[in-house]
Amino acid sequence: MVEREDLLKHLSGMSDFERAVLMATFEIPRGKVSTYKRIAEMVGKPRAYRAVGNVLHKNPLAPVIPCHRVVRSDGRIVGETREEVEARRRLLEEEGVPVVGNRVKISGEIIY
Repeated sequence: MVEREDLLKHLSGMSDFERAVLMATFEIPRGKVSTYKRIAEMVGKPRAYRAVGNVLHKNPLAPVIPCHRVVRSDGRIVGETREEVEARRRLLEEEGVPVVGNRVKISGEIIY
């Protein structure tokens, strides 16, 4: 298991915001999802959900930092390519997250 302190060492060259986003994402448990907006709120920048997406797009430690567990507020799984979306969908399904098409069925039980 990867320790929080080890991750922080790997992320030392990043901004405080980038580190906060990646560490918040690291905390999402297997079988749960969060949204870009919820991550923005967690790091104290509630309107920075697009910036959260940009940070996760450059995630240097995927899948250790499980950015596949972050979806749009409507549940949609996003990625740059169809293959990327498909890979994220497969990972979520393997973790037991309910997915229909390319959308996670958001519920109180799986949202983090």
